[in-house]
Amino acid sequence: MKILFSLLFTLILAAQALFGADEPASIAIKNKSSFNPDAGTRNPFWPIGWKATGKVASGSGGTNQGEVPAGAFVVSTITVDGGTHFAIINGKSMQEGQQFGLQIGTQIYQVMVKRIEDGQVVLARHDQEIVVPLRRK
Repeated sequence: MKILFSLLFTLILAAQALFGADEPASIAIKNKSSFNPDAGTRNPFWPIGWKATGKVASGSGGTNQGEVPAGAFVVSTITVDGGTHFAIINGKSMQEGQQFGLQIGTQIYQVMVKRIEDGQVVLARHDQEIVVPLRRK
């Protein structure tokens, strides 16, 4: 008798779940928040005192106005071996004569690696020459 009662009770609950279940109400978003800072403002999520360096742009297009600050470049490694000279500039491997785009904010500057010397890299942009020393820890 107990088994029959528990089986019947289970079937009644299952039938209510299958046939009488209403779909839950969907949640409608009234106001979607967003965060769109201006190009010249500091990101409030960066640590205090931290300054962003320029990043190497993947595209070749862009504008060529203004001067490029030397602080936009970080030279972390220099390899001088015989006739080949390589340097890691802003996290990308570069060699002498290579051109790349540097993005600062919305501006993209075209820069060329002029010379890689022991302890520093000389970059060229139009008539501007930028000497970036090797960052030593």
